[in-house]
Amino acid sequence: MKYLFVFLAILISTTSIASYTERNLLQKEASEQQLRSYILPTDQWVKYPAYSNRIGWDSITGNLKNKIIQDGEAYLNYEWKVVKATDYLEFERSGSRAVMETPFNANNTALGRLVYAELAEGKGRFMEQIINGVWHACEMSSWVLSAHLSAQKSKRSLPDYHEEIIDLGSGQLGSLLSWTWYFLHEQMDKTDTIIASKLRKNIRERILIPYMARSDYWWQALNYTPGTLVNNWNPWCNSNVLICFLLLEDNADARSAAVYKTMQSVDKFINYVNEDGACEEGPSYWGHAAGKLYDYLQILYNATGGRLNLFSKPMIKNMGEYIAHSYVGNGWVVNFADASAKGGGDAGLIFRYGEAVNSNMMQRFAAYLQQTNTLETGVGIDFFRTIENWSCAAGLSKTDPESPSDKYTWYPQTQFCYMKDEQGFFLAAKGGYNNESHNHNDVGTFSLYLNTTPMFVDAGVGTYTRQTFSNERYSIWTMQSNYHNLPMINGKPEQFGAEYRAKDVQFDERLMRFSMDISGAYNADASVKSWKRTYDLSNNALTIEDAFTLAEAKQPNQENFLTWAKPDITTPGTVVLEKDRQKLQMIYDAALFTPSIEEIPQTDPRLSSVWGEHLYRLTLTAKKMQVSGKYKFIIRRVRQ
Repeated sequence: MKYLFVFLAILISTTSIASYTERNLLQKEASEQQLRSYILPTDQWVKYPAYSNRIGWDSITGNLKNKIIQDGEAYLNYEWKVVKATDYLEFERSGSRAVMETPFNANNTALGRLVYAELAEGKGRFMEQIINGVWHACEMSSWVLSAHLSAQKSKRSLPDYHEEIIDLGSGQLGSLLSWTWYFLHEQMDKTDTIIASKLRKNIRERILIPYMARSDYWWQALNYTPGTLVNNWNPWCNSNVLICFLLLEDNADARSAAVYKTMQSVDKFINYVNEDGACEEGPSYWGHAAGKLYDYLQILYNATGGRLNLFSKPMIKNMGEYIAHSYVGNGWVVNFADASAKGGGDAGLIFRYGEAVNSNMMQRFAAYLQQTNTLETGVGIDFFRTIENWSCAAGLSKTDPESPSDKYTWYPQTQFCYMKDEQGFFLAAKGGYNNESHNHNDVGTFSLYLNTTPMFVDAGVGTYTRQTFSNERYSIWTMQSNYHNLPMINGKPEQFGAEYRAKDVQFDERLMRFSMDISGAYNADASVKSWKRTYDLSNNALTIEDAFTLAEAKQPNQENFLTWAKPDITTPGTVVLEKDRQKLQMIYDAALFTPSIEEIPQTDPRLSSVWGEHLYRLTLTAKKMQVSGKYKFIIRRVRQ
């Protein structure tokens, strides 16, 4: 049976041109031998009170206590769901991840809420259901998501008992269960000592032993080959593994060896990320990339009594502040790659990260986000973030809110450029290359917001299926350059691959001008010698100019624009967009182009939840073929 790899197969097997610098910041902070003396006993570094310390837990939960308990009460009669063999197999049969993930995640959410409620209340009222949840988890053959089981040697989506895999699912659940054991194992023993013993054995066999036995999980990157992708999986999985070892490994030598191995692995992620700190996966993934790196570093800081500390490194601060700079306003964010256009981030996480790196901007931005949101009493099954958010709630509420107002933000290595003007325009454009993590073929694209309303947009990505991370990825319309704000050159779109990239990328902050040659993002069939795209945000307008030279003209060029509002093209040479009481017009040369509109129904719930029922593609098709020329588009605000 032919089976397609999931998530990373297509991405990992290729090379990238991302900068990889052997910083090895963590390993420079401590050797394995030093780490042995740095790591504190668990009861010294875990700053949360013991389960029996009711005054301590009341202090942590504060005025969130009643809500935390109420959330747990909703699961007192929860019926634990069975994840069937056919649920796993559905991934390879239809491509659906949700069939397996829905019951699995529901169980995990129930367990998390019950644990949080029991810690908040401390009366034992939730213990029987917690025991049910723990027992249910231990009886499962695997904690790995069906979409990630193709990393098994069998390449199938049904768990193979011959091999243990550590993925996002198993790591997250392993971490929650480790905290559950740490705080509640004595309470479990009151029912039967086999419960906590069985739980500890499961975590050891599913996380501790395989992590130390193997160095070939792709996300570990321990056998790193220059140019290979290292993305959010690395800090995400390693932060979960770190918790499991710190809480459950009693042997000091084994514990320090394991922690050092996670340091070696996380260094690979830090080496991979650009010095400018931009998250090439977009704001939706920041919490899993930079945010999880922060979690990892904070846990390591706590466990070593502050002796292992990277928070003073400028790069770590840059990575944190990216999330604030990428916020457009009113819930909208810059969403290159698979990121959603809606979001903002976890205010508690952003606040704590800001505290750690001494970024007043991040702390004030977190308070700004918190104005319109209720602090989550439970961050899914992420125990560390949940309890930390409870702990910072008071400080967050006392912080003055402010959204970043920088005129521009420039990420020179990642080649992201944000510019703002006094007319209410927020322009986000990028260079880059077409093998970034969660890549779309989008070298040279842009998004434009008017008073925070998206006008020219990036659709984002639909619901994940098998096809999303397979060799069928670029058959999906959202991944293709012709559904971004980019040209079709000689009838050809951009191509996927590390070699397809922008050249001569420049930003002039004085002129508010961003330019690059995007010809390198197209293959030889496009017969393009150069295609210099320039974004100029000045004189109360955005001017986009394409100056090009072709080896030959084979088909009429097309300029594509993806919009939220339906374009009005009734007047030749003018396109009008109006959405949410915001209006602009784009001027083009009617002698050069014929306009047309494609209505794109949004039937996928992940997309329709952001954009509603429709997006639109405006296509300007050149009326004549020429081997060289210049196209210009001027976008201005229309005041009403």
